[in-house]
Amino acid sequence: VQLVESGGGLVQPGGSLRLSCSASGFTFSTYTMRWHRQAPGKERELVAHISSGGGNTKYGDSVKGRFTVSRDNDRNTVHLQMNDLKPEDTAVYYCNAQSVRNRLIDYWGQGTQVTVSS
Repeated sequence: VQLVESGGGLVQPGGSLRLSCSASGFTFSTYTMRWHRQAPGKERELVAHISSGGGNTKYGDSVKGRFTVSRDNDRNTVHLQMNDLKPEDTAVYYCNAQSVRNRLIDYWGQGTQVTVSS
């Protein structure tokens, strides 16, 4: 099983980034996908959630209206489009997969760093 995040980097405030998470080794279309983030010295925070079929999305209050989560079940990929980035969005972003059939089955990626700074 692998979840591999990509797309992180350094961006100026107000800029945009698109994160991707490529999944393998499990039946992607039967997993809820989430993006979490963790900044230094802070607890991990749920950023976005997308249901297995893609029809239901939810966002953390701090990113509503700025971030959009999407998935492509044919390509086993989930994306996080991040617009109007702020310095407080700086964190390591993690991709997470949770089985719809058994919520105890839970996979995590290694994370990708996003830094928002001028």
